[in-house]
Amino acid sequence: MKSKNLAVLAMAVLPLFAVAQNVATVNGKPVPKSRVDLLLQQAQRSGQQVTPEMQGQARDQVVIREIFAQEAERRGVPASAEFRAQMELARQSILIRELFEDWRKKNPTTDADAKIEYDKFKAQSVGTEYRARHILVEKEEEAKSLLAQLKAGAKFEDLAKANSKDPGSGANGGDLDFAKPESYVPEFSGALVKLKKGEMTDAPVKSQFGYHIIRLDDTREATFPPFEEVKGQIKQRIEQVRLQGYQDELRTKAKTDYKFSQ
Repeated sequence: MKSKNLAVLAMAVLPLFAVAQNVATVNGKPVPKSRVDLLLQQAQRSGQQVTPEMQGQARDQVVIREIFAQEAERRGVPASAEFRAQMELARQSILIRELFEDWRKKNPTTDADAKIEYDKFKAQSVGTEYRARHILVEKEEEAKSLLAQLKAGAKFEDLAKANSKDPGSGANGGDLDFAKPESYVPEFSGALVKLKKGEMTDAPVKSQFGYHIIRLDDTREATFPPFEEVKGQIKQRIEQVRLQGYQDELRTKAKTDYKFSQ
C-alpha cells in the first residue's frame, strides 16, 4: 500500500518537474529552459555580463523564436532547397565554433605563458624614448626653405601644420609623441639621437619618405606597465597566435586539390 502511494505521488510530481524545465508552451508545444541557458552561455562567451534584464530578454527571445519557427514550418519553409543549403552552412559554423572552443579548453594559455611573453616585451622596451617633432616634405629645396624660416624665428608647429605631408603628425604640429629610435627609419633615428633637447637638425634629413626637419623636444626612460595590468591582453594575443597555428596545421594536413589564394 505504501509503495503504491509513492508511485502515485511520483506520477503527480513528474509533470510538475517537466513544466519547471520549460519556459512556456506555444500552441501546445513546450519551449525548454535549456534554450534560454544556451543563449546566456553564448553571451558569457562573448564577454557580456549576464544580468536579470538579460535573462528576461533571453526568455522573451526563445518564445518569440518558437512562434516564428512554428509559422515557418507550417508554411513548409524547411522543405525548400535554400533552407537546406543555409542549414548546412549553419551546421558547419556551429561545428567549427565548437571545435575551436574545445581546442581552447584543452590548450589553455597560462599565466606562466603570458609572463614569458611579458618579459620579452619588457626587455625590448628598456632604454630612452624621444619625443620629437618633424616636418616632412618631398623636395630638398622646400625643406631648406622651411629650415631657413625656422632659423629666422618661424614657429615649428605652424610650419608643420601648413607644410608637412605626414598626415599623422602634421595636424598636430609635427608631434610624434614619445617613441624609441628603433621605431623610425635608420636615417631619421640616426639624426634624432644626435640632438639635445630643444635642438633641430641643421640640414634636411633624407629618407625613403622624403626630407625631414627634426626637432627633439624631450627624452625619458622607457616605462612598461605592470604584468597584472596587461596579462589579459597578452594571454589573448598568445591564444590567437596559437589558434591560428592550429588552423594552419589542419589546412596543411587536409588532402584537397583546391589552391588557396593566401
